[in-house]
Amino acid sequence: MLINYGFEIAILVPRATPVICLLDVHPERRADINFEAPFQSEPTTRAHTYVDGFGNQCRRLMAPAGEISLTLAGTIVDSGVPDAVNPTVQEVAVDALPDQALTYLLGSRYCETDRLSQVAWDMFGGMKPGWGRVQAISNFVHGHITFGYQHARATRTALEAFEERKGVCRDFAHLMITFCRCLNIPARYVNGYLGDIGVPADPAPMDFSAWTEVYLGDRWYTFDARHNKPRVGRIVVARGRDATDVPLLNTFGPHTLKTFKVWTDEHVPTARAASA
Repeated sequence: MLINYGFEIAILVPRATPVICLLDVHPERRADINFEAPFQSEPTTRAHTYVDGFGNQCRRLMAPAGEISLTLAGTIVDSGVPDAVNPTVQEVAVDALPDQALTYLLGSRYCETDRLSQVAWDMFGGMKPGWGRVQAISNFVHGHITFGYQHARATRTALEAFEERKGVCRDFAHLMITFCRCLNIPARYVNGYLGDIGVPADPAPMDFSAWTEVYLGDRWYTFDARHNKPRVGRIVVARGRDATDVPLLNTFGPHTLKTFKVWTDEHVPTARAASA
């Protein structure tokens, strides 16, 4: 299937401000892009891309004083297959993990493994290691936190999400990541596009979504504690230890968000194009 994606974001800065954007489709999916219009800023400003230490494509620019809008849109080829489910896959002992997975065992800004370790072992330590234990963590987080955009708070940590029992998708991801790391299971934070494909449409305005990838067997698997069911059409934008590593916009100075529009949906050809 083809999936449309894109964004329009505008910020207001009081003075010329350096900006790093993590808004481009991840390098591992760029070969799947069917069409992408050039990235645009208004007013026009020079920008260039680079790949950061986590493998994400970043865009660096200097925002002039005043309001600047950033837009990008495209279509991408997707398999249309839901997230993989593999109930027989096993956890990997720490000494047998690939080197690059070890970073995702450590505590980080929003994932306080030191403060939730005992809770994690009390709740999940007695379970058989493997897919079933990770799914049990996802089930718990899904039922423990109440989702609501009104609950969004940029500084909320996994411990605070656990105690407050409310949050947005990033809070679900942070708590799941933390519990997994406490149990010596590598887990990383992912953000990207996730449209309402194959599920009832959400009446709320679209947003970028956050979920978790967990290392089991010999690969990373997707777990989404907010939705807690396999979904179709995820488009990864960036991965990191937690939300600290993958902000959509990192401005080196104050800014005010003026416009935030995100879209992602299945591309349905028009009747004229389909018959051509």
